[in-house]
Amino acid sequence: MERKRWECSALPKGWKREEVTRKSGLSAGKSDVYYFSPTGKKFRSKPQLARYLGNSMDLSSFDFRTGKMLMSKLTKNRQRLRYDNNNQNKGKPDLNTSLPVRQTASIFKQPVTKVTNHPSNKVKTDPQKAIDQPRQLFWEKKLSGLNAFDIAEELVKTMELPKGLQGVGPGCTDKTLLSAIASALHTSAAPITGQLSAAVEKNPGVWLNTSQPLCKAFIVTDEDIRKQEELVYSVRKRLEEALMADMLAHVEEASSDGDPKEEGNDNDDMEAV
Repeated sequence: MERKRWECSALPKGWKREEVTRKSGLSAGKSDVYYFSPTGKKFRSKPQLARYLGNSMDLSSFDFRTGKMLMSKLTKNRQRLRYDNNNQNKGKPDLNTSLPVRQTASIFKQPVTKVTNHPSNKVKTDPQKAIDQPRQLFWEKKLSGLNAFDIAEELVKTMELPKGLQGVGPGCTDKTLLSAIASALHTSAAPITGQLSAAVEKNPGVWLNTSQPLCKAFIVTDEDIRKQEELVYSVRKRLEEALMADMLAHVEEASSDGDPKEEGNDNDDMEAV
């Protein structure tokens, strides 16, 4: 074997690179690369070298075979680092989607526990205690006048609700009804059925069920479900076609701008494993 050793300028001062060329056997002509630390410790692969150096040096752009920093990888790493730093500096958007629902003070009797050491005292509880605080009536009207805008700050077109959905309550418009239904779907895990009591139309202030949106009771038919399935299928199909077109564009761009694959040695095989 023929051994050549010299200083490695890509690594800190004192590090040496050794290239051993095989002279005989089936692997004659092939060469192996090793690195030696200033203290003489030998390294056979890039993972070993990275574990030894730790955070003192970034080896993501270091080519173990040639002992040099690849400028193409170095540029990409710098661009990625700059992009990550810029994103970290930007303020995070406010993702708070809590609704402006005011919880009123409970007017019902609450359980009272009297703690004492006297053995004859008893703890009395009210079985008709209120677990949840009552919600404010017609709070959905606070959402009136609010509109949705896209990223270009253009007004998003309002949805058209089915004719079977009719509002309940004073001054309930189509926008208020849409906000009420969307809020109910967002905040409640229970089924949305509307106001089941017929008396709510006569006196909504008394008979209104605050857990349901401000709309009359409605029924979802099989035809409604079928139309919604067809709509979802159509949207998914368009999304699939858009994703496939975007993926093909990325593949063509990578094939036209990609660098030729570099040849490695036995050390590269060990590193890949």
